[in-house]
Amino acid sequence: MTYRYQQLIDGSWSDADRGGTWDVIDPATEEVIRTVPFGGRADADAAIDAADRAFRSWSRRTPWERGAILLEAARLMRARADQLAATTVSESGKPLPQARGEWLVAADLFEWYAEEGKRAYGRTIPSRVASKRMTVLRQPLGTVGVITAWNFPAYNPARSWAAALAAGCTVVGRCSEFTPLTGMEMANILVEAGMPAGVFNLINGDPEAQGQAMLDHPACRKISFTGSVRVGKLLMDGASRTVTRLSLELGGNAPVLILPDVDVDQVVAGSVGAKFRNGGQVCVSPQRFFVHRSIRDEFADKAAARVGRLKVGRGFDKETQVGPLINARQRDRVETLVSDAARRGVTVLAGGNRPADLPKGYFFEPTLLAGVTPELPVYHEEIFGPVLPVIDYEDLDQVIALANATPYGLAAYVWTNDLKAATRAAEGLEFGMIGINEWAPHATEAPFGGWKQSGLGHESGSEGLDEYLETKLVSLGGL
Repeated sequence: MTYRYQQLIDGSWSDADRGGTWDVIDPATEEVIRTVPFGGRADADAAIDAADRAFRSWSRRTPWERGAILLEAARLMRARADQLAATTVSESGKPLPQARGEWLVAADLFEWYAEEGKRAYGRTIPSRVASKRMTVLRQPLGTVGVITAWNFPAYNPARSWAAALAAGCTVVGRCSEFTPLTGMEMANILVEAGMPAGVFNLINGDPEAQGQAMLDHPACRKISFTGSVRVGKLLMDGASRTVTRLSLELGGNAPVLILPDVDVDQVVAGSVGAKFRNGGQVCVSPQRFFVHRSIRDEFADKAAARVGRLKVGRGFDKETQVGPLINARQRDRVETLVSDAARRGVTVLAGGNRPADLPKGYFFEPTLLAGVTPELPVYHEEIFGPVLPVIDYEDLDQVIALANATPYGLAAYVWTNDLKAATRAAEGLEFGMIGINEWAPHATEAPFGGWKQSGLGHESGSEGLDEYLETKLVSLGGL
C-alpha cells in the first residue's frame, strides 16, 4: 500500500496553505525521514469548515453504517500491522514489538467503538403528570478537534478518533509534529475504509495557531487534548471565551506502593519492564517507587542489576529493549534531572549517562536512583524518561499521604498480598486509575482518565463515547 503523507481536508490530500514544511526526524539516527506539510490557522479553519459541512449527513447515518467503516479500518490496521509499525518505529524510536502492539490496540479501539456506537442509549422518564411524556436522547455534539501527543502516535489518536466518529461527530485531527506519519497512515486507512469526504480531516502545523483556530471557530464544539499540563491550562483559558468543551489527558507522576509482604524478585522484574516501556515516555508510567524500608536495599540492588542489563538501541534491532527519547530537548531534560539528583546526594545505582557506544540519536541509559527525597525535581516532576527513582517509607498511612502529595492524579500502583492494605490504598489514593498487583490498569473497554491536574473527562470504554454525545430532553405535554 502506498500512503499519502499530506494533510487531509474535505477528502483531498493537500500541502499547507502557505507551503510550509516540517522535517520528521528519526530520533535514533537524527536523520530526516520525510518532509511533510506544516500549516497554520488557515489550514485548521478550512478543515473545521469541511467537517462542519459533513456533520449533518454523517450524524444522520445509523450507528451500523458508521460502524461498518470503522470495522473495515480496524481490519486494515491488523492486516498491515507490520508495515504500519515500521513507520511508527522510524519516527518515535520505540522498539518494533511495542509499535506493532500499539497498532493492534488502535485496531481494537476502532472495533470497540464500531460496536459501542450502537449502544448510545437514551431513556424514558416516568412522569408525575399523566398527560406528559419525557424522553432523553443522546446525540452527537458536532465537530471536534483532536490534538494528540507523540509518545503513542497510533494509540492516542485512535481512542479519540474512533469514539468521536462512532458517536456521529466529525473530526479534525492534529497529531504531534514529531510523529505525524503514523497519523497520516491512519488517515489513509480511514479513507480507504470508506470515510466520506469532510467527515475526518487531518492537519499538521503550528500547534498554537491551529489550537487557537479550534478554540475560536464556532463550529468546533469540543477539543480533545493529550499533552502537557501547561498547554492544557492554556486551552482551558481559551475555552472560557467560547465555552468550548474539553477533554484533557495531561500526564502524571504515578506512585508505586511496594509493601513488605511481596515477592521481591517478581516485583522487581515487573517494575523494570513497566518503567522502561517506551523509554519511560508513558503518561501512566510508574515513577515514584515507594519501597518499604525492610526490603528497600534488596529491591534496589536487584532492580539495578536488571536495569544495567537492558539493551539500548534502535527500535528495529531485535535485541533492543529501550529506544531513544523523542528529541534532544527531552533527552537533555532527563539528563539534567538525573545529574541534579546525583549532585544533591542521590545514589546512581545504574545508568545515569548517554550511552558511549551510541553517539548519534537521543539516547539515555536506563537509570536507577536510590535515596530520592521529595524536594528533588526528579521526584516531583514528571520525568517522562528511562529513570526509576526509589524512595523508602515506614507505614501505609505515610506512603498513601506521600503518594497523594502531587498535583497529578492519573495512575497509581500497589503491590501487596494483604487484601486489607490493598483496599485501604485503593480507596485512599487520589488517582483516576489504580493497579493492584498489575501494571496495566487500563483497557479498550475501560475508562481512562485522571484526577486533579492530570485532566478532565475520559477516553476508552463507554465513558469515552459519552464524551462526544450531547444529552437532550424531549418533553411532550397535553396528551
